[in-house]
Amino acid sequence: MTLTIGVPRETFAGEKRVATVPDVVTKLLKLGFAVYIEQGAGAAANFSDQAYQAAGASVASSAADLYASADVVFKVRPPTVAEVGQLREGTTFIGFVWPAQNPELMQQLAGRKVTVLAIDALPRQLSRAQKMDALTSMAGVSGYRAIIEAAHAFGRPFNGQMTAAGKIAPAKVFIAGAGVAGLAAIGAAASLGAIVRANDTRAEVADQVVSLGGEFVKVEYEEEGSGGGGYAKVMSEGFQAAQRAMYAQQAREVDIIVTTALIPGKPAPRLITAEMVQSMKPGSVIVDMAAEQGGNCELTVPGEAVVRHGVTIVGYTDLVSRLASQSSTLYSNNLLRLTEELCKTKDGTLNVNMDDEAIRGLTVIKDGVITWPAPPLKVAPPAAPKPAAAMPVKKPAHGHGAGAEPMSARSLLVVSAVGVALFWLIGAYAPAAFLGHFTVFVLACFIGYMVVWNVTPSLHTPLMSVTNAISSIIAVGALIQVAPPLAGNDPARPGHLILGLAVAALVLTAVNTFGGFAVTRRMLAMFRK
Repeated sequence: MTLTIGVPRETFAGEKRVATVPDVVTKLLKLGFAVYIEQGAGAAANFSDQAYQAAGASVASSAADLYASADVVFKVRPPTVAEVGQLREGTTFIGFVWPAQNPELMQQLAGRKVTVLAIDALPRQLSRAQKMDALTSMAGVSGYRAIIEAAHAFGRPFNGQMTAAGKIAPAKVFIAGAGVAGLAAIGAAASLGAIVRANDTRAEVADQVVSLGGEFVKVEYEEEGSGGGGYAKVMSEGFQAAQRAMYAQQAREVDIIVTTALIPGKPAPRLITAEMVQSMKPGSVIVDMAAEQGGNCELTVPGEAVVRHGVTIVGYTDLVSRLASQSSTLYSNNLLRLTEELCKTKDGTLNVNMDDEAIRGLTVIKDGVITWPAPPLKVAPPAAPKPAAAMPVKKPAHGHGAGAEPMSARSLLVVSAVGVALFWLIGAYAPAAFLGHFTVFVLACFIGYMVVWNVTPSLHTPLMSVTNAISSIIAVGALIQVAPPLAGNDPARPGHLILGLAVAALVLTAVNTFGGFAVTRRMLAMFRK
């Protein structure tokens, strides 16, 4: 049975996003679903009803008609009480729910005997879950928008300028928290020419801050701040005291502060106190991205921009919605990837597989039964170190090689005598020209053997590429020596076969020569920082 995906219009005040866009509608149809969208649902994000109809969706005249027909509901904001009451039994709801902050909503949804997949509960530790990670998508947009709002409220350029009328100093921006939103803010502020500083409790993000053009400001207190899942954890009182001192210093120095600190399931931590705000220069700006969860600044008013002690404090809770078209496109793509995971058969049905760790983490209610929180992810235990094997005792070797014992005097005398006899036989019966070339060949073998044998094994690959190139040079030289003169009518002049072989040898040795040095250069570059 083909299921119908319903996309209602968002009723939350100021929300302009929509849960799917026309481009994604065509892809949902290819998965076998029918798509039903409420009239005007995408208008605030600049997606007309005609665009949805052209993509293949049907338009419902009211929310009641949509909920009556929908088997699956795509939404952005958590449903209101009225919207919960319109869900039919057996419906699958997919959107932001925030189960930790909305226990009453969870009970209401469970009472309707629906299945709820909370996109905010996605286990972000799973690498394959990144394509479904709407939190990351929305955080990147909100971080960029925070800098735009800061620039609007600041009242002068971010970049430094030297003009005939005077010098304009670059703005100094401090980003508190270098998660996805913070990194997006760092990149946007740096691209506008500001001097950017940033801090985070997770020391591992320092390199990312620097790579985006910022300076990482470290708290002078050693403590690991990673809380797993891409979030920070609650830090100790000692760390928080050192952090407050650092924030107080930055507040006195910078022009703009952007705060992004959030901890899942808890109110936003207070980072900027009233005293810090009072110490800032008049005309400074604070953008509190955690305003919806209470705010990182003590004087933040959620949903508003207020002026306190000459400092503009922006507490907008709709930063993502202020870039509604792009945000809707990213969010709908996240839901599309989730739908692909739920409908691998592409037959217009959903399979909420509770054995799949990603799907299990998302599923907070299954057929009316609350399944949140999900069990911890199964982490593969580290491989046990293999016991050190006893080194085999090598028997004394009477040949060449590392670790071989030196020959006895008698063995050395026998080998030397055999070698002298072989050379005497060759010298006595071989042509004079051959003897000269044979001597060069023996010396080349001896030198090559000594060069390779006495080198550290880790360098064998680059060394062998060099020796290949050298051997090619030797081969060319030998070819020149062997080939008779080519001038005049010398009877010793080689025939066409010899000339053809000589040309082929020159081509192959040229490839080997240049290739050998090219490989050497690439191999040695791997060891350089």
